[in-house]
Amino acid sequence: MAFYYDQPSHTFSEYLLVPGYSSSECIPSAVSLRTPLVKYKKGEEPAIAMNIPMVSAIMQSVSDDKMAVALAKEGGVSFIYGSQSIESQAAMVARVKNHKAGFVVSDSNITPDMKLSQVLELVARTGHSTMPVTEDGTANGRLLGMVTSRDYRVSRMSPETLVSEFMTPFDKLIVGHEQDTLSDCNDLIWEHKLNQLPIIDENQHLLYLVFRKDYATHKENPDELLDSSKRYIVGAGINTRDYAQRVPALIEAGADVLCIDSSEGFSEWQKRTIAWIRARYGDEVKVGAGNVVDREGFRFLAECGADFIKVGIGGGSICITRETKGIGRGQATAVIEVAKARDEYFEQTGIYIPICSDGGIVYDYHITLALAMGADFVMLGRYFSRFEESPTAKLMVNGTYVKEYWGEGSNRARNWQRYDLGGAQKLSFEEGVDSYVPYAGTLKENVNLTCYKIKSTMCNCGALSIPELQQKARLTLVSATSIVEGGAHDVIVKDKSSRNN
Repeated sequence: MAFYYDQPSHTFSEYLLVPGYSSSECIPSAVSLRTPLVKYKKGEEPAIAMNIPMVSAIMQSVSDDKMAVALAKEGGVSFIYGSQSIESQAAMVARVKNHKAGFVVSDSNITPDMKLSQVLELVARTGHSTMPVTEDGTANGRLLGMVTSRDYRVSRMSPETLVSEFMTPFDKLIVGHEQDTLSDCNDLIWEHKLNQLPIIDENQHLLYLVFRKDYATHKENPDELLDSSKRYIVGAGINTRDYAQRVPALIEAGADVLCIDSSEGFSEWQKRTIAWIRARYGDEVKVGAGNVVDREGFRFLAECGADFIKVGIGGGSICITRETKGIGRGQATAVIEVAKARDEYFEQTGIYIPICSDGGIVYDYHITLALAMGADFVMLGRYFSRFEESPTAKLMVNGTYVKEYWGEGSNRARNWQRYDLGGAQKLSFEEGVDSYVPYAGTLKENVNLTCYKIKSTMCNCGALSIPELQQKARLTLVSATSIVEGGAHDVIVKDKSSRNN
C-alpha cells in the first residue's frame, strides 16, 4: 500500500515570522549574512563560505560569466550553466577567474590598418573605449600601440584616417610584464597616472590589461567573494552523463565548486557521478547535489559525499514538473524536513552539510523564511534573470521593458541531461516554459535592497546571524484570510506613477 503523509505540504506564503525581542544591538548594519557553501567538520571552517546567502541558478537564461562576476562582487556565487559545450562553459569559468585577478583579457582589439570609422563601430558595439593595437588584431598579438578616446577627435578627423596615424605607439606606452604582480601593476598605474596598463610577455605579445577602475571597484565592494589569489569565486553546473570529460575541463579552468544539475537527485546517477569525482579528486573538488524534498533524499546524497544539497522539486516559476509528472512537494515543508535531517546528520557524524532552498521564492521575505526554516542559502533563477547582467535579451513588450527567461526543461533549452533517467538521450516532453520577466535594473542595487530587507527582518527576530535566526525564529502558519489581510486591502491604491517620491 502506498504511503500517505498525514499533513499537506506548505509553501512559503503560508508562513509568517513572529517577532522576537530586539535589543538595541539589533540594527541591520550589525547583521552578518555570512553562510557556508560547502560541508565542514565540527569545530572547523568551511573551505568556501559566502558573504550573502544567494546563488544564481544553473540556467542558460541566468548564469554566465557576466552574472558570475556581478554576483561575486556582492558576496554570492553563480553556477554557470552546463547545458552548453564543455569548451564554452570552461571558457566562461576562465573569464571569471581571469577577471578578478585584475588581469583582464582584452576583447576589443584592432590593427594599425583599420580606419577610424571601424574603431567607432567597435566602440558603439562593445562600449569599450580602450583598444590595444596588435599586429594581427587578436587579444594576444604583438602589441604595437593603444587607442583610447583621447587619441582621436571625431569632429576634426576623417573617418578614413588609419589607426596607425593616431594611436599611441608602443615606444610611448608604459607597460607591465608577465612576472609583475597585481600590486606591482597598480603601483605603475598610480605612479604614471594611467587609466590602464597593458601587460606583455618577453616577445611583446599582449597578455592582459590592468585597469585603474578595478582597484576602486574592490574598495566599493567590501563583500566581494574572492579566492586565495584574490580572484572571484565561481561555480559550474555538471550533469550525470558527460562528467568524466566536463569535470576535468572545469577544474582546469578554475571552477571553485561544482553542482550536479538535475530535477531529481535521489538517484543512482548522482551516486555514480559523486563517486567518480571522489575517486579522482578526493575531497579537493567540491560538488553539490540534488534536488531532494525529504529526509531520505538528504541522507542518500549525504552518504554519497555531497558537499551541499539542494532542496526543491517543481517550485520554480518556470517549472511545470508538478503539472506534467505529478511529483514534488511544497517548498516550505521540504526545507523544514530536510533541515531537520541535516541537523540530525550533524549530531551523528560531526559533519555539517549546508542545504540550499531551490525554487518557490516569489518575494524577498521568502528568502528570510527559507533561512529561518533551516536553509543555509537559496538558489534563485527568476530573481536574477530580471537584471541587466543576465545573459538574455532586453525587450520592449507592450510598453514595458522585459527580459527573456526560460526553463532548462523547455524546448528552447532542451537540457535533456537535467531530466535524464537513463533512457533516450532527448527531451521527450517539456518540464519548463519560455517566458518574460519585468526588467529590474542592475544586480547590485536589487541585491543590496533584498539583503537589507533580510537583515531588517532578522533584527525583528532578535538575530544578528543566520545560525542565530534559525535558533530564535518562531514561525506560524497563516489562513487564507490572513494572507489577504497581509496585503493592502479595503482601500483604493493610488497608481504608482501618481505617487510622490
